[in-house]
Amino acid sequence: MADERPFTVDLTLRQGYEADVRFGNGTVPGLTLDEPAPLGTGKGPDPSSILGAAIAGCLSSSLSFCLRKSRVDLRGMTVHVTGVHGRNEKGRLRVTKLDVTIVPTVGAQDRERLGRCEELFEDFCVVTEAVRHGIEVDVRVEPKVS
Repeated sequence: MADERPFTVDLTLRQGYEADVRFGNGTVPGLTLDEPAPLGTGKGPDPSSILGAAIAGCLSSSLSFCLRKSRVDLRGMTVHVTGVHGRNEKGRLRVTKLDVTIVPTVGAQDRERLGRCEELFEDFCVVTEAVRHGIEVDVRVEPKVS
């Protein structure tokens, strides 16, 4: 596909469930992932929270882009995501639901102009639409013996 834009993420397991994550070419600060207790020590966000953050970031970018293109006076935005873990039919723990509340702060004169963007912005969010419709994930395990 001509419009493909590859990205990379590298994870190195440190200890227990704590891992260092690097993004792209290293120009973006990395972060530490960890599972909450009792599995991990909670030294960083867990992967489910990162999924919530990815959706929050993508939706806020998409809405911000639309509002700015519409010349709405966007003064700020907050996004709150609440996730739910549940069991699937095999009894495996999964993220089963994400509730997202987006609160854009706009000038009073622009309140009525949000409607068109509210109708459109979700469809342009790369991450949310990928999660909603499923993503092809190919996994390989390549053991290294030391």
